[in-house]
Amino acid sequence: MSDDALFDVFDQDEPSAIVELPKNVTIIEQITTTTTTIIKEENDSEKISHDKRVWEEDDDQIDITIKRNRTDLLTETGSGGFFENVPRMQIHTVETIESCLHEVVLPPNFEYVPLKAPIGPPAKEYKFNLDPFQREAITCLQNNQSVLVSAHTSAGKTVVAEYAVAMALRDKQRVIYTTPIKALSNQKYRELHEEFKDVGLMTGDVTLNPSASCLIMTTEILRSMLYRGSEITREVAWVIFDEIHYLRDKERGVIWEETIILLPDNVHYVFLSATIPNAKQFAEWISFLHNQ
Repeated sequence: MSDDALFDVFDQDEPSAIVELPKNVTIIEQITTTTTTIIKEENDSEKISHDKRVWEEDDDQIDITIKRNRTDLLTETGSGGFFENVPRMQIHTVETIESCLHEVVLPPNFEYVPLKAPIGPPAKEYKFNLDPFQREAITCLQNNQSVLVSAHTSAGKTVVAEYAVAMALRDKQRVIYTTPIKALSNQKYRELHEEFKDVGLMTGDVTLNPSASCLIMTTEILRSMLYRGSEITREVAWVIFDEIHYLRDKERGVIWEETIILLPDNVHYVFLSATIPNAKQFAEWISFLHNQ
């Protein structure tokens, strides 16, 4: 797959209709269930085991990359129309209070179900009032939904990540927190270890408590673990991608692309991002790729 394959998701204008694809391109796959949710502040710009795939359009050439069993990346063509078996995702806009936009992306054959109020005490309580986008995102986590939070720098996106960690530890699940650079991994390790204790750190230089339920690491480390088939990656229930807008980076963006593709379908995601264009298309890609 070209390194620029996924960058176009953010750089292109959002299409208003389904793109007509050549008849020599086909894919055999059936889409099923679960949900990917987009939470944004209202003043933001716009916000996506079995076979998995990503496609890109380059003039008249259509390349389709299919991942089989999380290892083999290859291209297939055949007869029939591409979108005969792959309809576009459903998008539902949830009514919220002012300054928060909440959109839900889900497969076309999945019935939309509104969020349910959580039962029992929260996994984590805060000493301050949460902003609307934080409350919406946490409610999505409580409903076991993946979520993309797009908000400006210092808006409080880390609150959502902390709740995901607290929820995973409460439910005795394993969670991985990825960052783009070692310095940020070290910072997050100190912050989360101070609060939760059961936290480990894995960078190219340092490994601390690798058997912890919550592991902090760079995205490169997680990709390497997925390629090796590490036992840790088969146990994880949640993966948090901090600074997911690094996906647009022309040099390193492919690392995020490959990592997301290689993760199993049963994993749920928390994507934290600064304001990005076409966030909705990214959510559609995640929904299509992982059937959620």
